[in-house]
Amino acid sequence: MISVLVVEDDPVAAEAHRMYVERVPGFTVVGVVHSGAEALRALERRPADLLLLDFFLPDCHGLQLCRRLRAAGSRADVIAVTSARDLTTVRSAVSIGVVQYLLKPFTFATLRAKLERYARFHATVARPGEAADQNEVDRALATLRSADRPALPKGMSASTLETVTATLRSTDEGLTAGAVAAAAGISRVTARRYLEYLVDGGQAARTPQYGQVGRPELLYQWSH
Repeated sequence: MISVLVVEDDPVAAEAHRMYVERVPGFTVVGVVHSGAEALRALERRPADLLLLDFFLPDCHGLQLCRRLRAAGSRADVIAVTSARDLTTVRSAVSIGVVQYLLKPFTFATLRAKLERYARFHATVARPGEAADQNEVDRALATLRSADRPALPKGMSASTLETVTATLRSTDEGLTAGAVAAAAGISRVTARRYLEYLVDGGQAARTPQYGQVGRPELLYQWSH
């Protein structure tokens, strides 16, 4: 069982990440913390195999925390979970041993794919002994670096999903399927399908909106 420490300053996102991780077989969450200092204390009490690490913490940057961990001799691997897209940050993350880099927002399927790849990598390098040859080393590293994306359900496209996601994230008030359809230039039925996909993945929430007499209309809001 691979032990995971979730390090995320937003309590709602932290809880979502915890639930996501625990839905993946072979992983268990040993703690959820909201700052770099809490992460250091948690790892002193109980080492973890893997950190699911947000970079924008209230007391330090995630990269600083990684450097402190390495200086302290920690061998915990790190999956960065962040909205930081600048390539300088990506390069720095790679240089200090971040094994996966996951951009927010993401779906459960995307995180699951990252974790499953990490599990295969971990199973290879955690065993004692030496690699048989160069090919074995290359295969272990390729497990982490593969760019395969989780498949969407039949009939759904990544570009439309991105458009619906961006539309929903554009307001904190929430939108109906009809409003999303009008903004995204798609049919209401199509918008509803993509919105329900985001709800199923934990990225969005739906609530009934009561107005005039009749069936309530569903209001969709971005979860993060």
